[in-house]
Amino acid sequence: MPKAAKKKSIRRQERSAGTREAILAAAARIFADSGLAGARTDAIATAAGVNKALLYYYFKSKESLFQAVIEDHLHEFNRQAIELLASPGSARAVLLRYAGLHFDFVSTRLRYAPLYQQLMMTGGKPLSHLVRKYLVPRSNALGKLLERGMREGEFRKAQRMHTAISIGALVVFYFSAAQVLQRLGHIDAYSKANLKRRRQETLDFIRYGLFVNPEAPLP
Repeated sequence: MPKAAKKKSIRRQERSAGTREAILAAAARIFADSGLAGARTDAIATAAGVNKALLYYYFKSKESLFQAVIEDHLHEFNRQAIELLASPGSARAVLLRYAGLHFDFVSTRLRYAPLYQQLMMTGGKPLSHLVRKYLVPRSNALGKLLERGMREGEFRKAQRMHTAISIGALVVFYFSAAQVLQRLGHIDAYSKANLKRRRQETLDFIRYGLFVNPEAPLP
């Protein structure tokens, strides 16, 4: 391919990637605010600065766009999480790093929790696809870490599935309930001070709820 044609092709690919990212960002905002049923593709296209036809060029339907938004959130987190969960060293230290990673990921993506909640309520093929592709591998990796920690005497004996559910709930529920918390006590769940306190409370709850020796220093 001639040099000029190659440069033109690269620029076209960059524009295409930028357009897709703009659509995903706009869709994440609108889906989080209005839900899958209430979101309008016209509004998403306008917010992304594209025409509606172009939106359907990249995504076949509103449902496939919603799935792509969720997948965009899950892809990078899964990559980091699975690598961390399989890392060597103390199971206690790895688990706390994983919980901290999960907390930080959600706290910097304000719309992740409501979008994920909508996905779970919607169900159907999109949920099944994402569960198989992302949640099953991550769940298996977490299960192996919990099993190792129990086997090596770092964690108390507990049912792995319910332990994993409890850890996930400790992280996600705070963000899912952000609006309720605000109405209950005028608490800004996303303020720097509250995020710092909640993160520490989450890690401490895991430490004292699961570790055999919660006061022992981490290696």
